[in-house]
Amino acid sequence: MRALALALLPLAVACAPAADRPATPTAVADTQAPGMVSAADPRAVAAGVEILKAGGNATDAAIATMLALGVVEPQSSGLGGGSFWVRHRVGGRLDTIDARETAPMAAGPRLFYTADGQPMDHREAVPGGKSVGVPGALRGMALAHRSGGKLPWARLFQPAIRLAKDGWQLSPRFVDGLAKNGTHITPELRAIFSPGGTALPAGSTVRNPDQAAFLERLAARGADSFYVGPDAQKLVTTVRTAVRNLSQMTTGDVASYAAKPRDPVCVPYRSYRICGMGPPSSGGITVLMILKQLERFDLKALGKDSPTAWHLFAESSRLAYADRNLYIGDPDYVQVPVAGMLDPAYLASRSALISPTTTLASVTAGTPPGAPQRVRAEPAETPGTTSLSVADRMGNVVAVTTTIEGVYGSGLTVNGIVLNNELTDFDTVPVKDGYLVANRVEGGKRPRSSMAPTIVYDASGRVRLSVGAAGGPTIIAQIAKAIMGVIDFDLSAQDAIAMGLLYAPGLNATAEAGTERAAMVPALQALGERVTVGGLGLKANAVEWVGGRWVGGADPRSEGVAGDETGYVTKIKRFGKDPSRPPE
Repeated sequence: MRALALALLPLAVACAPAADRPATPTAVADTQAPGMVSAADPRAVAAGVEILKAGGNATDAAIATMLALGVVEPQSSGLGGGSFWVRHRVGGRLDTIDARETAPMAAGPRLFYTADGQPMDHREAVPGGKSVGVPGALRGMALAHRSGGKLPWARLFQPAIRLAKDGWQLSPRFVDGLAKNGTHITPELRAIFSPGGTALPAGSTVRNPDQAAFLERLAARGADSFYVGPDAQKLVTTVRTAVRNLSQMTTGDVASYAAKPRDPVCVPYRSYRICGMGPPSSGGITVLMILKQLERFDLKALGKDSPTAWHLFAESSRLAYADRNLYIGDPDYVQVPVAGMLDPAYLASRSALISPTTTLASVTAGTPPGAPQRVRAEPAETPGTTSLSVADRMGNVVAVTTTIEGVYGSGLTVNGIVLNNELTDFDTVPVKDGYLVANRVEGGKRPRSSMAPTIVYDASGRVRLSVGAAGGPTIIAQIAKAIMGVIDFDLSAQDAIAMGLLYAPGLNATAEAGTERAAMVPALQALGERVTVGGLGLKANAVEWVGGRWVGGADPRSEGVAGDETGYVTKIKRFGKDPSRPPE
Protein backbone atom coordinates (compact mmCIF):
# COMPACT_ATOMS: atom_id res chain seq x y z
CA MET A 1 0.00 0.00 0.00
CA ARG A 2 2.90 2.38 0.81
CA ALA A 3 4.21 1.79 -2.71
CA LEU A 4 0.96 3.00 -4.22
CA ALA A 5 0.93 6.10 -2.03
CA LEU A 6 4.41 6.96 -3.27
CA ALA A 7 3.31 6.30 -6.84
CA LEU A 8 0.35 8.64 -6.53
CA LEU A 9 2.21 11.60 -5.07
CA PRO A 10 4.43 12.49 -8.04
CA LEU A 11 1.85 11.83 -10.74
CA ALA A 12 1.43 15.14 -12.54
CA VAL A 13 -37.02 4.02 -16.15
CA ALA A 14 -37.30 4.78 -17.73
CA CYS A 15 -36.67 7.31 -15.07
CA ALA A 16 -39.28 8.84 -12.84
CA PRO A 17 -40.91 12.12 -13.94
CA ALA A 18 -38.63 15.13 -13.75
CA ALA A 19 -40.23 16.32 -10.51
CA ASP A 20 -39.22 13.08 -8.85
CA ARG A 21 -35.63 13.02 -10.04
CA PRO A 22 -32.78 13.78 -7.64
CA ALA A 23 -32.91 17.39 -6.57
CA THR A 24 -30.20 19.82 -7.51
CA PRO A 25 -27.66 19.72 -4.67
CA THR A 26 -28.32 22.41 -2.09
CA ALA A 27 -24.66 22.57 -1.10
CA VAL A 28 -22.08 24.63 -2.98
CA ALA A 29 -21.30 22.85 -6.26
CA ASP A 30 -17.51 23.09 -5.85
CA THR A 31 -16.80 20.75 -2.93
CA GLN A 32 -13.13 21.78 -2.68
CA ALA A 33 -12.54 18.26 -1.36
CA PRO A 34 -9.81 16.24 -3.12
CA GLY A 35 -11.08 14.01 -5.90
CA MET A 36 -11.14 10.25 -5.29
CA VAL A 37 -10.73 7.18 -7.53
CA SER A 38 -11.59 3.60 -6.58
CA ALA A 39 -10.80 0.70 -8.88
CA ALA A 40 -9.67 -2.92 -8.88
CA ASP A 41 -5.95 -2.24 -9.47
CA PRO A 42 -3.63 0.35 -7.89
CA ARG A 43 -2.00 1.24 -11.20
CA ALA A 44 -5.38 2.09 -12.69
CA VAL A 45 -6.20 4.22 -9.64
CA ALA A 46 -2.88 6.03 -10.14
CA ALA A 47 -3.88 6.72 -13.77
CA GLY A 48 -7.18 8.25 -12.72
CA VAL A 49 -5.57 10.34 -9.99
CA GLU A 50 -2.96 11.59 -12.46
CA ILE A 51 -5.74 12.94 -14.66
CA LEU A 52 -7.52 14.59 -11.73
CA LYS A 53 -4.26 16.27 -10.70
CA ALA A 54 -3.80 17.46 -14.29
CA GLY A 55 -7.11 19.33 -14.10
CA GLY A 56 -9.37 16.64 -15.49
CA ASN A 57 -12.84 15.98 -14.18
CA ALA A 58 -14.50 12.72 -13.09
CA THR A 59 -15.36 11.75 -16.67
CA ASP A 60 -11.76 12.22 -17.80
CA ALA A 61 -10.41 10.28 -14.82
CA ALA A 62 -12.88 7.45 -15.38
CA ILE A 63 -11.73 7.07 -18.99
CA ALA A 64 -8.06 7.03 -18.00
CA THR A 65 -8.77 4.50 -15.26
CA MET A 66 -10.66 2.24 -17.68
CA LEU A 67 -7.85 2.40 -20.24
CA ALA A 68 -5.28 1.48 -17.60
CA LEU A 69 -7.44 -1.38 -16.32
CA GLY A 70 -7.49 -2.73 -19.87
CA VAL A 71 -3.69 -2.99 -19.71
CA VAL A 72 -3.20 -4.47 -16.22
CA GLU A 73 -6.49 -6.40 -15.97
CA PRO A 74 -6.78 -7.89 -19.48
CA GLN A 75 -8.64 -10.86 -17.99
CA SER A 76 -11.53 -8.63 -16.93
CA SER A 77 -11.95 -5.62 -19.19
CA GLY A 78 -10.56 -3.55 -22.02
CA LEU A 79 -11.37 -2.01 -25.38
CA GLY A 80 -12.44 -5.43 -26.65
CA GLY A 81 -15.52 -5.28 -24.41
CA GLY A 82 -18.30 -2.97 -23.31
CA SER A 83 -19.52 -0.87 -20.41
CA PHE A 84 -22.34 0.96 -18.65
CA TRP A 85 -21.93 4.48 -17.27
CA VAL A 86 -23.97 6.21 -14.56
CA ARG A 87 -22.88 9.83 -14.21
CA HIS A 88 -23.83 12.74 -11.95
CA ARG A 89 -22.73 16.19 -12.99
CA VAL A 90 -22.67 19.39 -10.97
CA GLY A 91 -26.10 20.99 -11.04
CA GLY A 92 -27.95 17.74 -10.42
CA ARG A 93 -27.94 16.30 -13.94
CA LEU A 94 -27.89 12.51 -14.09
CA ASP A 95 -27.25 10.55 -17.26
CA THR A 96 -26.41 6.98 -18.25
CA ILE A 97 -24.57 5.56 -21.25
CA ASP A 98 -25.13 2.13 -22.76
CA ALA A 99 -21.92 0.87 -24.39
CA ARG A 100 -22.98 -2.76 -24.34
CA GLU A 101 -21.75 -4.95 -27.21
CA THR A 102 -24.04 -5.94 -30.09
CA ALA A 103 -24.58 -9.14 -32.05
CA PRO A 104 -23.67 -9.17 -35.74
CA MET A 105 -26.69 -8.47 -37.93
CA ALA A 106 -26.41 -11.96 -39.42
CA ALA A 107 -26.76 -13.60 -35.99
CA GLY A 108 -29.97 -15.55 -35.49
CA PRO A 109 -31.79 -17.09 -32.53
CA ARG A 110 -29.98 -20.42 -33.00
CA LEU A 111 -26.50 -18.88 -33.05
CA PHE A 112 -25.25 -21.21 -30.34
CA TYR A 113 -26.55 -24.50 -31.73
CA THR A 114 -24.42 -27.35 -33.01
CA ALA A 115 -24.53 -28.70 -36.54
CA ASP A 116 -26.85 -31.50 -35.37
CA GLY A 117 -29.35 -29.01 -33.98
CA GLN A 118 -28.50 -29.16 -30.27
CA PRO A 119 -27.86 -26.17 -28.00
CA MET A 120 -24.15 -25.70 -27.33
CA ASP A 121 -22.79 -26.08 -23.83
CA HIS A 122 -21.71 -22.69 -22.46
CA ARG A 123 -18.08 -23.80 -22.22
CA GLU A 124 -18.13 -24.87 -25.86
CA ALA A 125 -19.68 -21.59 -27.02
CA VAL A 126 -17.22 -19.22 -25.32
CA PRO A 127 -13.87 -19.79 -27.12
CA GLY A 128 -13.44 -18.39 -30.61
CA GLY A 129 -15.22 -15.89 -32.82
CA LYS A 130 -18.92 -16.69 -32.49
CA SER A 131 -19.20 -15.36 -28.93
CA VAL A 132 -17.66 -11.97 -29.77
CA GLY A 133 -19.98 -8.97 -29.86
CA VAL A 134 -19.06 -5.70 -31.54
CA PRO A 135 -17.05 -3.95 -28.78
CA GLY A 136 -18.69 -0.86 -27.30
CA ALA A 137 -16.32 0.36 -24.59
CA LEU A 138 -14.43 2.84 -26.78
CA ARG A 139 -17.60 4.35 -28.27
CA GLY A 140 -18.90 4.73 -24.71
CA MET A 141 -15.74 6.57 -23.69
CA ALA A 142 -15.99 8.83 -26.72
CA LEU A 143 -19.64 9.68 -26.01
CA ALA A 144 -18.86 10.37 -22.35
CA HIS A 145 -15.89 12.56 -23.25
CA ARG A 146 -17.78 14.45 -25.95
CA SER A 147 -20.68 15.19 -23.59
CA GLY A 148 -18.81 15.78 -20.35
CA GLY A 149 -15.03 15.58 -20.61
CA LYS A 150 -12.62 18.42 -19.96
CA LEU A 151 -9.05 17.49 -20.91
CA PRO A 152 -8.03 16.65 -24.49
CA TRP A 153 -8.86 13.09 -25.57
CA ALA A 154 -5.21 12.18 -26.23
CA ARG A 155 -4.15 13.18 -22.72
CA LEU A 156 -6.39 10.52 -21.18
CA PHE A 157 -4.48 7.73 -22.95
CA GLN A 158 -1.03 8.62 -21.67
CA PRO A 159 -1.02 6.59 -18.41
CA ALA A 160 -2.23 3.44 -20.19
CA ILE A 161 0.26 3.91 -23.02
CA ARG A 162 3.11 4.14 -20.50
CA LEU A 163 1.96 0.96 -18.76
CA ALA A 164 1.72 -0.99 -22.01
CA LYS A 165 4.99 0.37 -23.40
CA ASP A 166 7.23 0.60 -20.33
CA GLY A 167 5.78 -2.42 -18.54
CA TRP A 168 3.93 -3.47 -15.39
CA GLN A 169 4.58 -6.15 -12.82
CA LEU A 170 2.65 -9.40 -12.56
CA SER A 171 1.06 -10.01 -9.17
CA PRO A 172 0.77 -13.48 -7.60
CA ARG A 173 -2.99 -13.23 -8.08
CA PHE A 174 -2.62 -12.52 -11.79
CA VAL A 175 -0.19 -15.40 -12.34
CA ASP A 176 -2.45 -17.82 -10.48
CA GLY A 177 -5.52 -16.65 -12.39
CA LEU A 178 -3.80 -16.95 -15.76
CA ALA A 179 -2.81 -20.54 -15.04
CA LYS A 180 -6.36 -21.44 -14.04
CA ASN A 181 -8.43 -19.45 -16.53
CA GLY A 182 -6.21 -18.53 -19.47
CA THR A 183 -5.97 -21.85 -21.27
CA HIS A 184 -8.01 -20.57 -24.25
CA ILE A 185 -6.09 -17.34 -24.96
CA THR A 186 -4.26 -16.82 -28.25
CA PRO A 187 -0.55 -17.67 -28.61
CA GLU A 188 0.17 -13.95 -29.17
CA LEU A 189 -1.20 -12.99 -25.76
CA ARG A 190 0.25 -16.04 -24.04
CA ALA A 191 3.71 -15.14 -25.33
CA ILE A 192 3.58 -11.89 -23.34
CA PHE A 193 3.15 -13.76 -20.07
CA SER A 194 4.97 -16.96 -21.02
CA PRO A 195 7.86 -16.10 -23.36
CA GLY A 196 9.41 -19.23 -24.79
CA GLY A 197 6.57 -21.26 -23.30
CA THR A 198 7.60 -20.74 -19.68
CA ALA A 199 5.19 -18.82 -17.46
CA LEU A 200 6.73 -15.74 -15.90
CA PRO A 201 6.70 -15.66 -12.09
CA ALA A 202 5.03 -12.99 -9.98
CA GLY A 203 7.07 -9.81 -9.89
CA SER A 204 8.09 -10.08 -13.55
CA THR A 205 7.68 -6.99 -15.73
CA VAL A 206 5.66 -7.47 -18.91
CA ARG A 207 5.12 -5.19 -21.87
CA ASN A 208 2.47 -5.20 -24.58
CA PRO A 209 3.90 -3.26 -27.55
CA ASP A 210 0.96 -4.06 -29.85
CA GLN A 211 -1.44 -2.63 -27.29
CA ALA A 212 0.76 0.42 -26.75
CA ALA A 213 0.83 1.14 -30.50
CA PHE A 214 -2.94 0.65 -30.72
CA LEU A 215 -3.56 3.07 -27.84
CA GLU A 216 -1.26 5.62 -29.47
CA ARG A 217 -3.28 5.40 -32.70
CA LEU A 218 -6.55 5.82 -30.84
CA ALA A 219 -5.19 8.77 -28.90
CA ALA A 220 -4.11 10.50 -32.10
CA ARG A 221 -6.98 9.53 -34.41
CA GLY A 222 -9.96 9.18 -32.10
CA ALA A 223 -12.45 6.39 -31.50
CA ASP A 224 -13.64 6.23 -35.11
CA SER A 225 -10.31 4.75 -36.17
CA PHE A 226 -11.23 1.55 -34.31
CA TYR A 227 -14.63 1.22 -35.97
CA VAL A 228 -13.70 2.10 -39.57
CA GLY A 229 -10.52 1.27 -41.45
CA PRO A 230 -7.65 -1.19 -40.98
CA ASP A 231 -8.23 -1.85 -37.28
CA ALA A 232 -11.90 -2.63 -37.88
CA GLN A 233 -10.93 -4.99 -40.69
CA LYS A 234 -8.38 -6.66 -38.45
CA LEU A 235 -11.07 -7.25 -35.81
CA VAL A 236 -13.46 -8.77 -38.33
CA THR A 237 -10.77 -10.98 -39.86
CA THR A 238 -9.79 -12.24 -36.40
CA VAL A 239 -13.29 -13.39 -35.45
CA ARG A 240 -14.16 -14.77 -38.89
CA THR A 241 -10.99 -16.87 -39.14
CA ALA A 242 -10.80 -18.08 -35.55
CA VAL A 243 -9.77 -21.69 -34.97
CA ARG A 244 -13.12 -22.35 -33.29
CA ASN A 245 -16.69 -21.05 -33.64
CA LEU A 246 -16.41 -18.74 -36.66
CA SER A 247 -18.21 -15.40 -36.44
CA GLN A 248 -20.52 -13.77 -38.99
CA MET A 249 -19.40 -10.26 -38.04
CA THR A 250 -18.81 -7.78 -40.87
CA THR A 251 -17.08 -4.41 -41.13
CA GLY A 252 -20.56 -2.95 -41.49
CA ASP A 253 -21.49 -4.33 -38.07
CA VAL A 254 -18.45 -2.63 -36.57
CA ALA A 255 -18.90 0.68 -38.39
CA SER A 256 -22.55 0.98 -37.41
CA TYR A 257 -22.02 0.44 -33.67
CA ALA A 258 -23.24 3.33 -31.50
CA ALA A 259 -23.13 3.88 -27.75
CA LYS A 260 -26.53 5.12 -26.58
CA PRO A 261 -27.73 7.52 -23.92
CA ARG A 262 -30.40 5.74 -21.87
CA ASP A 263 -32.88 6.82 -19.23
CA PRO A 264 -31.68 6.00 -15.72
CA VAL A 265 -33.91 4.06 -13.34
CA CYS A 266 -34.50 5.70 -9.96
CA VAL A 267 -36.55 4.99 -6.83
CA PRO A 268 -36.72 6.50 -3.35
CA TYR A 269 -35.46 4.26 -0.55
CA ARG A 270 -36.04 5.54 2.96
CA SER A 271 -34.77 9.15 2.87
CA TYR A 272 -32.48 8.48 -0.11
CA ARG A 273 -32.89 8.20 -3.86
CA ILE A 274 -31.09 5.40 -5.69
CA CYS A 275 -30.36 5.59 -9.40
CA GLY A 276 -28.90 3.02 -11.74
CA MET A 277 -28.64 1.73 -15.28
CA GLY A 278 -31.77 0.72 -17.16
CA PRO A 279 -32.12 -2.04 -19.78
CA PRO A 280 -30.32 -3.78 -21.39
CA SER A 281 -28.82 -3.85 -17.90
CA SER A 282 -30.92 -5.95 -15.57
CA GLY A 283 -28.76 -4.80 -12.69
CA GLY A 284 -30.25 -1.40 -12.01
CA ILE A 285 -33.88 -2.52 -11.94
CA THR A 286 -33.20 -5.66 -9.90
CA VAL A 287 -31.17 -3.81 -7.26
CA LEU A 288 -34.00 -1.32 -6.86
CA MET A 289 -36.58 -4.09 -6.60
CA ILE A 290 -34.61 -5.90 -3.90
CA LEU A 291 -34.30 -2.76 -1.81
CA LYS A 292 -37.89 -1.56 -2.25
CA GLN A 293 -39.24 -4.96 -1.25
CA LEU A 294 -37.16 -4.70 1.94
CA GLU A 295 -38.17 -1.15 2.77
CA ARG A 296 -41.11 -2.11 5.00
CA PHE A 297 -38.79 -4.05 7.34
CA ASP A 298 -36.80 -2.31 10.10
CA LEU A 299 -33.39 -3.57 9.01
CA LYS A 300 -31.58 -1.03 11.17
CA ALA A 301 -33.21 -2.46 14.29
CA LEU A 302 -32.37 -6.00 13.23
CA GLY A 303 -28.73 -5.12 12.55
CA LYS A 304 -26.07 -6.53 10.26
CA ASP A 305 -25.49 -9.62 12.43
CA SER A 306 -29.13 -10.71 12.40
CA PRO A 307 -29.92 -13.97 10.55
CA THR A 308 -33.45 -12.62 10.09
CA ALA A 309 -32.14 -9.57 8.23
CA TRP A 310 -30.16 -11.75 5.85
CA HIS A 311 -33.08 -14.14 5.41
CA LEU A 312 -35.20 -11.14 4.36
CA PHE A 313 -32.46 -10.09 1.97
CA ALA A 314 -32.42 -13.58 0.43
CA GLU A 315 -36.19 -13.70 0.03
CA SER A 316 -36.31 -10.29 -1.63
CA SER A 317 -33.41 -11.27 -3.88
CA ARG A 318 -35.05 -14.42 -5.21
CA LEU A 319 -38.30 -12.59 -5.96
CA ALA A 320 -36.46 -9.81 -7.82
CA TYR A 321 -34.22 -12.21 -9.74
CA ALA A 322 -37.29 -14.16 -10.90
CA ASP A 323 -38.74 -11.02 -12.49
CA ARG A 324 -35.34 -10.06 -13.86
CA ASN A 325 -34.86 -13.38 -15.60
CA LEU A 326 -38.30 -13.28 -17.20
CA TYR A 327 -38.78 -9.74 -18.41
CA ILE A 328 -35.51 -7.91 -19.06
CA GLY A 329 -33.75 -7.76 -22.41
CA ASP A 330 -32.63 -5.15 -24.95
CA PRO A 331 -35.40 -2.50 -24.92
CA ASP A 332 -34.81 -1.82 -28.62
CA TYR A 333 -35.99 -5.37 -29.36
CA VAL A 334 -38.37 -6.43 -26.59
CA GLN A 335 -40.94 -4.74 -24.40
CA VAL A 336 -39.47 -4.33 -20.92
CA PRO A 337 -42.05 -3.28 -18.30
CA VAL A 338 -39.67 -0.96 -16.46
CA ALA A 339 -42.35 1.25 -14.92
CA GLY A 340 -44.42 -1.76 -13.91
CA MET A 341 -41.49 -3.56 -12.30
CA LEU A 342 -40.76 -0.46 -10.20
CA ASP A 343 -44.40 0.39 -9.50
CA PRO A 344 -44.82 0.92 -5.73
CA ALA A 345 -48.05 -1.06 -5.55
CA TYR A 346 -46.55 -3.96 -7.45
CA LEU A 347 -43.44 -4.03 -5.27
CA ALA A 348 -45.62 -3.88 -2.16
CA SER A 349 -47.49 -6.94 -3.39
CA ARG A 350 -44.21 -8.79 -3.93
CA SER A 351 -42.90 -7.68 -0.55
CA ALA A 352 -46.04 -9.06 1.08
CA LEU A 353 -44.86 -12.54 0.07
CA ILE A 354 -41.84 -12.20 2.38
CA SER A 355 -42.06 -13.45 5.95
CA PRO A 356 -39.42 -12.92 8.66
CA THR A 357 -40.00 -16.43 10.03
CA THR A 358 -40.47 -18.70 7.00
CA THR A 359 -38.94 -19.23 3.58
CA LEU A 360 -40.87 -19.32 0.32
CA ALA A 361 -41.55 -22.87 -0.85
CA SER A 362 -41.45 -21.78 -4.49
CA VAL A 363 -40.63 -18.64 -6.42
CA THR A 364 -42.15 -17.47 -9.67
CA ALA A 365 -42.08 -14.18 -11.48
CA GLY A 366 -44.90 -11.79 -10.83
CA THR A 367 -47.02 -9.87 -13.32
CA PRO A 368 -46.07 -6.20 -13.12
CA PRO A 369 -48.31 -3.65 -14.87
CA GLY A 370 -47.68 -3.65 -18.60
CA ALA A 371 -45.86 -6.97 -18.55
CA PRO A 372 -45.80 -8.97 -21.79
CA GLN A 373 -46.16 -12.72 -21.62
CA ARG A 374 -42.69 -14.19 -21.22
CA VAL A 375 -41.00 -17.44 -20.28
CA ARG A 376 -38.25 -17.59 -17.69
CA ALA A 377 -34.73 -18.25 -18.92
CA GLU A 378 -31.62 -19.07 -16.94
CA PRO A 379 -28.69 -16.66 -17.30
CA ALA A 380 -25.16 -17.89 -17.87
CA GLU A 381 -22.96 -14.93 -16.96
CA THR A 382 -19.44 -15.32 -15.64
CA PRO A 383 -17.25 -12.93 -13.61
CA GLY A 384 -14.85 -11.39 -16.13
CA THR A 385 -15.71 -7.79 -15.23
CA THR A 386 -14.40 -4.75 -13.34
CA SER A 387 -15.91 -1.60 -11.87
CA LEU A 388 -14.73 1.84 -10.82
CA SER A 389 -16.05 4.96 -9.12
CA VAL A 390 -14.64 8.48 -9.45
CA ALA A 391 -15.52 11.79 -7.80
CA ASP A 392 -13.80 15.11 -8.52
CA ARG A 393 -13.42 18.21 -6.37
CA MET A 394 -16.18 20.01 -8.32
CA GLY A 395 -18.73 17.39 -7.25
CA ASN A 396 -19.01 15.37 -10.47
CA VAL A 397 -19.36 11.62 -9.86
CA VAL A 398 -19.05 8.68 -12.23
CA ALA A 399 -19.74 4.98 -11.74
CA VAL A 400 -18.70 2.65 -14.57
CA THR A 401 -18.80 -1.12 -14.88
CA THR A 402 -16.92 -2.55 -17.83
CA THR A 403 -16.42 -6.12 -18.99
CA ILE A 404 -15.26 -8.64 -21.55
CA GLU A 405 -17.71 -11.17 -19.98
CA GLY A 406 -15.82 -14.35 -19.03
CA VAL A 407 -12.27 -14.42 -17.72
CA TYR A 408 -10.12 -13.59 -20.80
CA GLY A 409 -13.34 -13.34 -22.82
CA SER A 410 -13.36 -15.30 -26.05
CA GLY A 411 -9.62 -15.88 -25.77
CA LEU A 412 -9.09 -14.02 -29.05
CA THR A 413 -6.90 -10.93 -29.26
CA VAL A 414 -6.41 -8.12 -31.73
CA ASN A 415 -3.94 -5.26 -31.37
CA GLY A 416 -2.91 -6.67 -28.00
CA ILE A 417 -6.41 -6.45 -26.49
CA VAL A 418 -8.67 -9.33 -25.48
CA LEU A 419 -11.99 -9.68 -27.31
CA ASN A 420 -15.17 -10.31 -25.35
CA ASN A 421 -17.41 -13.37 -25.31
CA GLU A 422 -20.42 -11.17 -24.56
CA LEU A 423 -22.84 -12.95 -26.87
CA THR A 424 -22.94 -15.94 -24.53
CA ASP A 425 -24.90 -13.62 -22.21
CA PHE A 426 -27.85 -14.26 -24.53
CA ASP A 427 -30.10 -17.19 -23.68
CA THR A 428 -29.10 -20.06 -25.93
CA VAL A 429 -32.60 -21.47 -26.42
CA PRO A 430 -34.86 -18.85 -28.06
CA VAL A 431 -38.24 -20.45 -27.36
CA LYS A 432 -39.54 -21.99 -24.15
CA ASP A 433 -43.02 -23.40 -23.60
CA GLY A 434 -44.10 -21.90 -26.89
CA TYR A 435 -42.99 -18.34 -26.11
CA LEU A 436 -40.07 -16.29 -27.39
CA VAL A 437 -37.47 -15.63 -24.71
CA ALA A 438 -36.83 -11.92 -24.08
CA ASN A 439 -33.04 -12.35 -24.07
CA ARG A 440 -32.80 -14.52 -27.21
CA VAL A 441 -30.17 -13.84 -29.86
CA GLU A 442 -31.14 -11.39 -32.61
CA GLY A 443 -29.03 -9.49 -35.13
CA GLY A 444 -27.87 -6.12 -33.77
CA LYS A 445 -29.26 -6.85 -30.31
CA ARG A 446 -27.48 -6.22 -27.00
CA PRO A 447 -27.39 -9.14 -24.54
CA ARG A 448 -28.85 -8.64 -21.10
CA SER A 449 -26.31 -7.77 -18.41
CA SER A 450 -26.17 -7.80 -14.61
CA MET A 451 -23.78 -4.84 -14.46
CA ALA A 452 -25.19 -2.30 -12.04
CA PRO A 453 -23.19 0.92 -11.54
CA THR A 454 -25.25 2.90 -9.04
CA ILE A 455 -25.37 6.38 -7.52
CA VAL A 456 -27.18 7.09 -4.23
CA TYR A 457 -28.42 10.60 -3.35
CA ASP A 458 -29.21 11.86 0.14
CA ALA A 459 -32.28 13.87 1.08
CA SER A 460 -30.61 17.14 0.04
CA GLY A 461 -29.85 15.86 -3.45
CA ARG A 462 -26.12 15.46 -2.84
CA VAL A 463 -24.38 12.29 -3.98
CA ARG A 464 -23.92 10.08 -0.94
CA LEU A 465 -22.48 6.97 -2.61
CA SER A 466 -21.21 5.71 -5.96
CA VAL A 467 -20.77 1.94 -6.17
CA GLY A 468 -20.24 -0.82 -8.72
CA ALA A 469 -19.20 -4.46 -8.74
CA ALA A 470 -17.98 -7.39 -10.82
CA GLY A 471 -18.98 -11.04 -10.62
CA GLY A 472 -21.67 -11.94 -13.16
CA PRO A 473 -25.18 -12.15 -11.70
CA THR A 474 -23.78 -11.75 -8.15
CA ILE A 475 -23.25 -8.08 -9.08
CA ILE A 476 -26.89 -7.35 -8.32
CA ALA A 477 -26.74 -8.84 -4.84
CA GLN A 478 -23.37 -7.17 -4.14
CA ILE A 479 -24.74 -3.70 -4.93
CA ALA A 480 -27.95 -4.23 -2.96
CA LYS A 481 -25.87 -5.52 -0.02
CA ALA A 482 -23.52 -2.53 -0.12
CA ILE A 483 -26.36 0.00 -0.21
CA MET A 484 -28.18 -1.82 2.60
CA GLY A 485 -24.94 -1.75 4.59
CA VAL A 486 -24.47 1.99 4.19
CA ILE A 487 -28.10 3.09 4.62
CA ASP A 488 -29.57 0.51 6.99
CA PHE A 489 -26.55 -0.64 9.00
CA ASP A 490 -24.69 2.72 9.13
CA LEU A 491 -21.52 1.16 7.76
CA SER A 492 -18.80 2.87 5.77
CA ALA A 493 -18.75 1.96 2.09
CA GLN A 494 -15.56 0.03 2.78
CA ASP A 495 -17.15 -2.07 5.50
CA ALA A 496 -20.34 -2.55 3.52
CA ILE A 497 -18.37 -3.92 0.56
CA ALA A 498 -16.36 -6.18 2.85
CA MET A 499 -19.44 -7.75 4.45
CA GLY A 500 -20.03 -11.35 3.50
CA LEU A 501 -22.82 -11.99 1.00
CA LEU A 502 -25.83 -14.28 1.12
CA TYR A 503 -26.54 -14.87 -2.57
CA ALA A 504 -30.01 -16.17 -3.41
CA PRO A 505 -30.94 -15.86 -7.09
CA GLY A 506 -33.37 -18.77 -6.67
CA LEU A 507 -34.62 -21.16 -4.02
CA ASN A 508 -31.09 -22.23 -3.10
CA ALA A 509 -28.75 -19.74 -1.44
CA THR A 510 -24.98 -19.54 -1.04
CA ALA A 511 -23.36 -18.11 2.10
CA GLU A 512 -20.00 -16.67 1.11
CA ALA A 513 -17.10 -18.81 2.28
CA GLY A 514 -14.55 -17.23 4.56
CA THR A 515 -16.96 -14.58 5.84
CA GLU A 516 -19.32 -14.07 8.75
CA ARG A 517 -22.18 -15.21 6.53
CA ALA A 518 -20.85 -18.79 6.55
CA ALA A 519 -21.15 -18.96 10.34
CA MET A 520 -24.78 -17.89 10.03
CA VAL A 521 -25.83 -20.98 8.04
CA PRO A 522 -27.41 -22.96 10.93
CA ALA A 523 -29.55 -19.99 11.95
CA LEU A 524 -30.59 -19.41 8.35
CA GLN A 525 -31.48 -23.06 7.91
CA ALA A 526 -33.67 -22.79 11.00
CA LEU A 527 -35.64 -20.14 9.10
CA GLY A 528 -36.13 -22.54 6.22
CA GLU A 529 -33.32 -21.31 3.97
CA ARG A 530 -31.80 -23.89 1.63
CA VAL A 531 -28.27 -22.59 2.07
CA THR A 532 -24.77 -23.94 1.65
CA VAL A 533 -21.33 -22.38 1.99
CA GLY A 534 -19.36 -21.60 -1.17
CA GLY A 535 -17.05 -19.18 -2.94
CA LEU A 536 -18.68 -16.38 -4.93
CA GLY A 537 -15.87 -14.43 -6.63
CA LEU A 538 -16.86 -10.89 -5.61
CA LYS A 539 -15.20 -7.57 -6.44
CA ALA A 540 -16.67 -4.12 -5.70
CA ASN A 541 -15.48 -0.50 -5.54
CA ALA A 542 -17.07 2.65 -4.16
CA VAL A 543 -16.67 6.33 -3.39
CA GLU A 544 -18.80 8.04 -0.71
CA TRP A 545 -19.30 11.55 0.63
CA VAL A 546 -18.71 11.52 4.39
CA GLY A 547 -17.81 14.33 6.78
CA GLY A 548 -17.28 16.88 4.03
CA ARG A 549 -14.91 14.82 1.91
CA TRP A 550 -14.77 11.95 -0.55
CA VAL A 551 -13.81 8.60 0.97
CA GLY A 552 -13.00 5.50 -1.08
CA GLY A 553 -13.79 1.85 -0.57
CA ALA A 554 -12.35 -1.20 -2.33
CA ASP A 555 -13.03 -4.88 -2.05
CA PRO A 556 -10.66 -6.76 0.28
CA ARG A 557 -11.22 -9.84 -1.87
CA SER A 558 -9.44 -8.11 -4.76
CA GLU A 559 -6.32 -6.06 -5.42
CA GLY A 560 -8.44 -2.92 -5.51
CA VAL A 561 -7.61 0.35 -3.77
CA ALA A 562 -8.93 3.88 -3.56
CA GLY A 563 -6.75 6.98 -3.68
CA ASP A 564 -7.22 10.75 -3.80
CA GLU A 565 -5.38 13.71 -5.27
CA THR A 566 -3.31 14.28 -2.13
CA GLY A 567 -1.72 10.84 -2.34
CA TYR A 568 -3.89 9.40 0.42
CA VAL A 569 -4.72 5.73 -0.15
CA THR A 570 -7.56 4.01 1.67
CA LYS A 571 -6.24 1.20 3.84
CA ILE A 572 -7.76 -2.14 2.87
CA LYS A 573 -7.56 -5.14 5.18
CA ARG A 574 -7.25 -7.98 2.68
CA PHE A 575 -9.12 -11.25 2.88
CA GLY A 576 -6.93 -14.32 3.09
CA LYS A 577 -6.59 -16.73 0.20
CA ASP A 578 -10.00 -18.42 0.19
CA PRO A 579 -12.62 -19.66 -2.28
CA SER A 580 -14.42 -16.30 -2.33
CA ARG A 581 -11.70 -14.48 -4.26
CA PRO A 582 -12.44 -13.60 -7.89
CA PRO A 583 -11.06 -16.00 -10.54
CA GLU A 584 -8.62 -13.54 -12.11
